[in-house]
Amino acid sequence: MPKGYWVVRADVTDPEQYKQYMAANAAPFKKYGAVFLVRGGRFENPEGAGRTRNVVLEFPSYEAAVQCWRSPEYQEAIKLRQSVSTFDLVIIEGYEGPQP
Repeated sequence: MPKGYWVVRADVTDPEQYKQYMAANAAPFKKYGAVFLVRGGRFENPEGAGRTRNVVLEFPSYEAAVQCWRSPEYQEAIKLRQSVSTFDLVIIEGYEGPQP
């Protein structure tokens, strides 16, 4: 079964208040088996529009990734970041086919 991923690009306007969101998202991320593959860090944006923060989370399955976002726990966490950040979030199924 392919893994699921969240690909997030964000701008954060109040890092101190954003920490509350980060603390609140820990429980649903753990519950649904999320692992951070990218969490901030250096980046280049050679094409297209960018944001100041990038995150990639891996879940055991696409279904787990969707369920985490829909969970009541994560929906409560979202409320803590909405006034202090702008998010682009894509939930996507991993690829398990042939490689070049």
